[in-house]
Amino acid sequence: MSKILIVEDEETIADLEKDYLELSGFEVEVANDGETGLEKALKDEYSLFILDLMLPGVDGFEICRKIREEKNTPIIMVSAKKDDIDKIRGLGLGADDYMTKPFSPSEMVARVKAHLARYERLIGSGMPENEIIEIRGLKIDKTARRVYINGEEKDFTTKEFDLLTFLAQNPNHVFTKEELFREIWDMESLGDIATVTVHIKKIREKIEFNTAKPQYIETIWGVGYRFKV
Repeated sequence: MSKILIVEDEETIADLEKDYLELSGFEVEVANDGETGLEKALKDEYSLFILDLMLPGVDGFEICRKIREEKNTPIIMVSAKKDDIDKIRGLGLGADDYMTKPFSPSEMVARVKAHLARYERLIGSGMPENEIIEIRGLKIDKTARRVYINGEEKDFTTKEFDLLTFLAQNPNHVFTKEELFREIWDMESLGDIATVTVHIKKIREKIEFNTAKPQYIETIWGVGYRFKV
C-alpha cells in the first residue's frame, strides 16, 4: 500500500485530503507544521508528499529542497497563492506538481495516482530485464539461472546450466569436447573430457523429448557437439 505524507497546517483541509486519499486505498500520515513534516519526510519512507507552501516553522519550499537532496519521491505542492513566481520556484526546487487552493479533492486524488504511476514506471524502466534465450520451447533465463521446457521448470546443476547456456549462445557452431571442457571447467582438458559427455547426456535427459533423436544438442561424430537452431 502506498503511504502518503500530507504537510498542511490547516487541519480541516488536511483531514479532507486524508479522507479522500484513504477512501482511494492510500495510507496517509499528516504533519501540521513544517518542522514535524520535514522530520517525518526525511526519516520515514513515503510514496508521495503533499506539501502546503505556507507553513509555520519551515515552509514548503525548504521542505521540498531538503527532500530533493536525499530522495526522488514525487512531491505535490499546494498553495492558496496563485502567483506564477511561486509555481516556478516550487517546480524549480524539484516539485512534480503545483495545485492552487481551492481545488477538488477528486482532482487531487487523480493527480496523486498519476504521479505514483509515473514514478513506478520510471523506477521500473531503470531495472534491467532478465536476459532470456528462447528456442523452440526451451527457455533459458540467464539472469535467474533457470531453465524451462514448454513452461515447466527443470533443475540444473551449475555446470549443466553453464554448458547449455554456452551452446545455446553459440548456435550452429561445432565445439570439440576439449573446447567445451576448457570453456566450462576453465582448465586444460587432460584425460577428463569424459565429463563433457556425461553432462551432455544429463542435459538431454532434461530438455529433449527423445534423447535418441535430439532436437537441441546434436552429436557431430568424431568432432563434438552443436546446438541446432
